[in-house]
Order: sequence, then C-alpha cells, then structure tokens
Amino acid sequence: MLEDRTTTASATVWPTAYPQGYAVVDVETTGLARDDRIISAAVYRLDARGEVEDHWYTLVNPQRDPGPVWIHGLTSDVLRGAPLFPDIAEEFASRLDGRVLVAHNAVFDWQMIAREYARAQREAPVRQRLCTIALSKALDLPLPNHKLESLAAHFGVVQQRAHHALDDARVLAEAFRPSLLAAAAADVRLPLHECRPLTEWSDRPAPRIGQQAGYGGHRQTSWRPSRKRPACPYPNPGRYEEGKRLKQGMRVAFSGDTSVERDLLEDRATEAGLHVATSLSRLTSLLVANDPDSGTSKVVKARQYGTPVVDEAAFGQLLADVEPADG
Repeated sequence: MLEDRTTTASATVWPTAYPQGYAVVDVETTGLARDDRIISAAVYRLDARGEVEDHWYTLVNPQRDPGPVWIHGLTSDVLRGAPLFPDIAEEFASRLDGRVLVAHNAVFDWQMIAREYARAQREAPVRQRLCTIALSKALDLPLPNHKLESLAAHFGVVQQRAHHALDDARVLAEAFRPSLLAAAAADVRLPLHECRPLTEWSDRPAPRIGQQAGYGGHRQTSWRPSRKRPACPYPNPGRYEEGKRLKQGMRVAFSGDTSVERDLLEDRATEAGLHVATSLSRLTSLLVANDPDSGTSKVVKARQYGTPVVDEAAFGQLLADVEPADG
C-alpha cells in the first residue's frame, strides 16, 4: 500500500541516484501552440526529500492577447503593467538553477519556458525534468485519470484556485512530496528526462493585446511555411533495434513537442537519409517523443505495433551516426 511506503520512507536508505533538489513549476499561457507566451509563472523550491524551501510567483506581460481569460483569469488590463519575460528571466533562472524541474505534464511547461528563454537569447539552467504524471504511473497510483485534481485528491491536497500558477504549483508540491517518499521507500527509479535548451529559434508575428487569439485547437500555427519534402531515395530497411545504429531509409515519425524546432529536426533527419513520416503505421521504423511514457495517440499506436520509441535526446545521438543504406 502507498501509505506503508510513505511512512517507512524515512527509515529506508535514501536512493543515492535521486536528485539533490527540485523546482516544482507551473506556468499559465496565452494558449497551447508553439508561438504562445507565458503570462504567469510560479516555482516552489524543494530539497532532496521534497520539503518546501521557498516559493515565488510573477505575472508576465506577453505583449499580446492573453488568450483564454475564462480559464486563467488574467486580463489584458492586469497584464499590461506586468514585467516582460526578459525582466524576470534572471530571477526565474535562479529558482531553477541546479534543480530538477517538476511539473504536471512537464514537457509542456519545459517547452514554454525554453521558448521564452530562447526569445530572450538566453538558456534556462535546467538539465532534467520530472513529470508527475509519469511518476504516478511508475508508482501505480489508483487514479481515475491523470489530471492534477485527481493526483491532489489522492493525497488529500485541497485546490484553492485552479489554473492559478501559484496555487497549482503549491498543490503539485504538496502532492509530489508523498510521491517522492513512496518512490524512495520502494526504490523506484525516477522518470527523469533530459532538458535540451532551445538554441535555434524563429518566431512569427503574434496577435497584439486587443486582437483575438486562440487556445488549444482553435488556431493552427507552424514554424515555417509548409513545404513538400523530397522523397527518400533509400528503401526502408525495417525497424530500429535498440543498441544499434539508425540506417538510411528508415521511416521516422515525431509525436508531441520538441526542444529543437520541429522543421529543423525533420530537416536533419532528411539530410541524414531518413524518411520523415507524418503519420505512424506498421512500417514506421522509429517514433521520437520527448515523453515516451505519454498517452498521445502516436505513442499508444506505436506500443500496439511494437514500434520503438525514443526521446529527442536519444534521437539526436542516433542522428550523429546513421548507417549508410545497402549498396
């Protein structure tokens, strides 16, 4: 039982591989697309065993329409006098420095943060992230779904202001500590993923404050104008096998967000002689997903087909040494 693991955690030897500190983060944004902006951010700093050290919160002026006010409650009037992201970048970085970023659906928060730092021509000092959704799966928690409210209810944490960055970060910090203790007691390997700073950036004009912006599925954006890629000249040699090299002609698909701009990452794959596929099928050689444990439709389908799944960092290493096609 989880209760037994938690109460005995302090009596067990703490896993030496566990991080020395955590930054529990939540950001509210103008939307979910790649060119959306952060409008508020909160960080709870925790020590190695999940005890709260301090917390911090700020509004951020996105210099554009705030998006779904009915969700986050932050209007243009409220945000107009807030600092710009470059103004809070140093303080934000000091809260993250040397710690593992913890968030609920961590890949989203990390991508938003990485993009803001890229816009400011800086890098966020984050090298690893931990998703509490993945951790709850590793602990096999009996949750009805993977919403933050369900995780909070499981540990008896009361939510006061949903979709307010400071309260969401508090709730997550309070739910993360018993999760961490349970993981330590059971010697569970933490689902840590590498965070690669976004260094290649291109932006596009965004709606200014007062213009209508979208949220979720209402607005489709892309990094660069869509273009048809040349056909891969090599035959598909089959699926990628763990521990071996990629081979020219292999079909590679992508799922979810990527640290490097998606078009640039696909360009690199194409230049290496790989076939970049927009969909996943039984012929797909490899699926690249920053969170291989996520429940996206492509990841689920890959599991059904037996298609290997690797994260972006591993894919980047594989791209550095692609085996030539036969002949």
